[in-house]
Amino acid sequence: AVRVEESGGGSVQAGGSLRLFCEVFEYSWRDPCMAWFRQTPGKEREAVAAVYRLDGRTAYADSVKGRFTVSQDNDRTTLTLQMNSVTPDASAIYYCGITGGSCGGWPSLALRRYTHWGQGIQVNVSS
Repeated sequence: AVRVEESGGGSVQAGGSLRLFCEVFEYSWRDPCMAWFRQTPGKEREAVAAVYRLDGRTAYADSVKGRFTVSQDNDRTTLTLQMNSVTPDASAIYYCGITGGSCGGWPSLALRRYTHWGQGIQVNVSS
């Protein structure tokens, strides 16, 4: 069965940096997308950044463009989210997800496309 595992996270002061890692195991489809989403209590899970695994193209939410960078390793098993210049509104539980098959040829930020998730990892940014 597909398994998604996140690591990293923790606490950081505003303006600092943090890195999140995600590994996916036991998936077999050729061209999925992987992405980071985040969620705070009472709010819907929102997209942060996505990667189209086949060619490494990326997409970002407007709120993180220029500050966050998502990347995959050469064997496409690990996804990294580098978070720079973080602000308190970045505090959330961050989830790594992978689509259940092809994601259509481009890095998708659509929540409905992601069917497998990790357990989530807490990020706290203090002012």
